[in-house]
Amino acid sequence: MEGWSFLTKHGRVLLCIADDPGVRLRDIAASVGITERSAYGIVTDLAAAGYAVKQKHGRRNRYQIQAHLPLPEPASRQLAIGEVLALLAGATAGSQPAGGNLPEASTTPDTPANEPGGICA
Repeated sequence: MEGWSFLTKHGRVLLCIADDPGVRLRDIAASVGITERSAYGIVTDLAAAGYAVKQKHGRRNRYQIQAHLPLPEPASRQLAIGEVLALLAGATAGSQPAGGNLPEASTTPDTPANEPGGICA
């Protein structure tokens, strides 16, 4: 039986971006186990859906997660993506409380991308 995961590749890419808003596509690809081309496609999907905002920062891109947006699943509309990311990041950090790896969410959606964490609410 081939390995599987509870999280989709889109969810895992979003976690990579939440962990490091300046992450490179090659690092996303290596972390998720996909090609750079697939990583680019997923980041493009996330940006088109509004969950990640891509900004040029010199020769690199930085990403901001729009934590205030609801999950795309109809049954989960009451949860915001930032709440889920904080929960997952806390779970992957071991015994840290939920949100332990993520900074407090900002109250304005236009928080500068160079702020650590890259998550805005």
